This record gives sequence, C-alpha cells and structure tokens, in this order.
Amino acid sequence: MLSSKKKYIVNGNSGIKAQVRLSSYLQSCCRYSHYCKRPVAFPLLSCFRPFFWHKQIQFADQKQEFNKRPTKIGRRSLSRSISQSSTDSYSSAASYTDSSDDETSPRDKQQKNSKGNSDFCVKNIKQAEFGRREIEIAEQEMPALMALRKRAQGEKPLAGAKIVGCTHITAQTAVLMETLGALGAQCRWAACNIYSTLNEVAAALAESGFPVFAWKGESEDDFWWCIDRCVNVEGWQPNMILDDGGDLTHWIYKKYPNMFKKIKGIVEESVTGVHRLYQLSKAGKLCVPAMNVNDSVTKQKFDNLYCCRESILDGLKRTTDMMFGGKQVVVCGYGEVGKGCCAALKAMGSIVYVTEIDPICALQACMDGFRLVKLNEVIRQVDIVITCTGNKNVVTREHLDRMKNSCIVCNMGHSNTEIDVASLRTPELTWERVRSQVDHVIWPDGKRIILLAEGRLLNLSCSTVPTFVLSITATTQALALIELYNAPEGRYKQDVYLLPKKMDEYVASLHLPTFDAHLTELTDEQAKYLGLNKNGPFKPNYYRY
Repeated sequence: MLSSKKKYIVNGNSGIKAQVRLSSYLQSCCRYSHYCKRPVAFPLLSCFRPFFWHKQIQFADQKQEFNKRPTKIGRRSLSRSISQSSTDSYSSAASYTDSSDDETSPRDKQQKNSKGNSDFCVKNIKQAEFGRREIEIAEQEMPALMALRKRAQGEKPLAGAKIVGCTHITAQTAVLMETLGALGAQCRWAACNIYSTLNEVAAALAESGFPVFAWKGESEDDFWWCIDRCVNVEGWQPNMILDDGGDLTHWIYKKYPNMFKKIKGIVEESVTGVHRLYQLSKAGKLCVPAMNVNDSVTKQKFDNLYCCRESILDGLKRTTDMMFGGKQVVVCGYGEVGKGCCAALKAMGSIVYVTEIDPICALQACMDGFRLVKLNEVIRQVDIVITCTGNKNVVTREHLDRMKNSCIVCNMGHSNTEIDVASLRTPELTWERVRSQVDHVIWPDGKRIILLAEGRLLNLSCSTVPTFVLSITATTQALALIELYNAPEGRYKQDVYLLPKKMDEYVASLHLPTFDAHLTELTDEQAKYLGLNKNGPFKPNYYRY
C-alpha cells in the first residue's frame, strides 16, 4: 500500500524531519471524487511523494506586533490597538451616523429570536427573513460546501468542536458557518471588519441559533467588545479558532492566554493574519498548531486573483458611479490581488500604472503591459489610487497633499494601515460624507479627494464579492478545521503549516462540475513517464501555478 511509504516535512529551524499525516476522516471523505466517478487518493501525506512543507517564512520586522494591545476597553472609548488590520483609531461609526439606520446601538437593545434566545448582538433580529433568502441564494453558488455538508453530515467529523470565528459576516460566510454546524461544531462568531457585515445575514444566523456579535458600522470599541463576547462566555471554552486578519488570535493571546491550553489549532486565511502567525512562530510564542490557508493554491490563486478582478470594479462603480475608460490608475502592489485589479481596469480601458518592491512581481507587471513607476512620479496625474500590498503607510500624507482634485483613494488589502488616513484628521481639512462609505476630504484651497471606506477593504466594505470564488476558500477552511481538530496529539507541532497540494486539488475538483468540465486521465504509461500517481498530486509542492 502507498501508506507504507514514509513522507516528511522539514522543520524550518532545525532541519529535523517529522512525519505528518492527515486525519482518517479526511482520508475517507475524499477517497472518491463525486465528479470523476473514479478513485481519488485523498491527501494522506504518507501517500505523497516527498516534498518540503513550508513551515516558516522570514518576514521583515515591523513595529506592528502582537505584544501590544489596547490598555483600556471603555464602553464608548476609542481604544487604539496596534492590531490595525480591521480597525483604526477613527471609526466611521464614531464620526458619522447614517440617518437611514436606527441610531440605537445594538449593545443597548434587548433582542430575542423566535426561540427566546438572546445570546447574540445584531442590528435588527427582525431582518432575519431577508438574510435567510440571501443565504439560500449563496448556497446555489457554493457547490463544494454543500457537497461536503451532504457527505459528512452523518459522520459529524466536527462533533465536540467549539469554534470561535472572526471573519467577514456575509451570506457566503453564513453558508460556511451552517456547514460547520451541520458537521457537528458549535460556533460563536464576530466580524473581522467594521463595515463588511451584512446586517440581515447576521440576523438570520442569530435566528438560527448561532451566537453572532456583529453589525455594519461598529465603532472600534464595539469591534473588540464583540470579539470578547464571543470568547468570554461562562460554560463555553473554544477549542478551535478560525480567523481572518489575526485580531481574534491577538485578543485571546492578550486577554485569555490560558484558553490555548484547550485550543487544538488556528486556521488563518489572510496575508496579515498569517504574517503575524509566522512572527509568533519565529519568536517561539506560538503555542498551538496553525494552518496557513492564505497560501493554499485554492485561496491565493482564486480568491485573491479572480475575486478581486471582479469586485474592484463593483466597489468603485457602486461608490462613485465613475467611468473607467481613459482614467489613469495606479495600483500599489502586483501580488495576486494587484494582478486581478490591474487586469480588470485594463480591460475597461483604464491606463494602469503599477508600483512594486519585488523585482519578480515588477517584471511580471512589465510583461503584462503595465508601466512600472514610483508613486511619487505619477501621484499628481492619476485619477485613482488603489493599494493592495499588505504593508503600512504606502500612501502617506505627502502623497495625499499632492493628489489632483477629485482623485479617488481606496484600499484592496485586508489591513487598513496602507493609507495614512489618521493624518487627514486635522483641523485644516474638512470631511464631508457623500454617501455610505464615501467621504470628500477637502483642503483649504478647495481641492478634494474621494476616500472610500476610510481606507478599509473596499470590496467587502462597499460592495459584494463573487460567491463562487468564496466557496473555494470556505471549503479549504472547513477541511483545514476538520484536519486540525481530528489530528492525534503530536501530529502537528506548535508551528505554521501549509495544507497539502492534494487537498487543494480535491477542493478544485469539487467545483469543476459547475462548468460541466471533464478532466483528462493519465494512462499508466504516461503516469510512469512523469513519475506521478495517476490520482495526483499532479504538481510538486514548489510549483507556482
């Protein structure tokens, strides 16, 4: 049997080899592909050809560290956290009030669902029916999650799992949460971004019995209060974390570190959150295993690229009603997100410039027909500035001062630190709310820029994202949770792991039937010639796609 072959990962620190296998549940779950109707070897690592499993990546030291946190959490205070991936010191909820919404804070309301349960905090529980319809629409575009739910519901691979999550609360995330519940898990959830929550979806989840603490337009204090309500509850101790951006992990580390004694693992899906996990691992402070979903092929090459390729146009069009043809745009960063944004804008007739620090990504931009520049060189002439680097202070006050009148400024990265919005909160500048998530910032001479979502994630703050792409990411997250939860003690060390390529291939195969796509099968002779198993994996772990 293939399982008799030993396969290894490599410890990034010492080079010591350690054997790692996937859980028996995942092994059986994916042994047969519903699509191909033929045996498919599931990602049991002992069935793989040897490969190096990346466990640690060196990152440049940054000032944004985990060992800093808000010193005070007041009822309405604007506490400032060094963990700025989803909030900054100035929240829109503190600055503005949308007259179309009930001005009463959800924290001041006494709400119950139809079953009398009050363990939630959403904008308006009466919106649940509308949210349920949105969730049902999303289910139609999430075939892999629905297939996983149908197949595994009887086996309950997450029975006993108590998952605390901090993600965008949208119809797509609701399908993931309800799938985790169908697989046996108990879930408590907060939002990872103060603008991305769909209030009606949060209400539908609360009506279904999920403890959800989120609403659109939270203040920063609300943001941390919601996370705390998810974690700090009498008689309930989380044993798994699903995070997007690292804020939940950060909060538990600083407020409730003893909880990690019972937590089996962390699943993280963002560049920002993964970066922080590697920082913890490098410092020897990571006390549980963590799965890096962000760098899975099915996340990075689909969610980051194809999702942003469509949603960048949606977000800009909804907020500004602009025409893209002939506009000059500078996109800061040419990673997968930047590639998607540039491709979409170029297709619409925009003149696109790119800034990049990495010579490899820079060369890709040049070969794709984009002009590589420094931001200072084009800042006076461009009509739109888009950041997607994951870094901080990419667009500074100096850049903002030099922008042309009516320049649109927005961010497509998870972290809201890319644009120095705080520098615009000065007495000489006037802020004028135009519409939801759209501000004019006006200089004394009358010049104004159009700032979207106050520098937060544009697509999820101001528009929606393609459900089908999120199905790919959500399925990968679900399988990572199943794997970590069912792994016997000692299989995973206190480190950051990538999911095996065979799991990526399985997730992709679950989505192929949507396109009536038919995979070609290797013959025995071809498989032998290439040195592959006929059922995969088909590419070495270092293959870049």
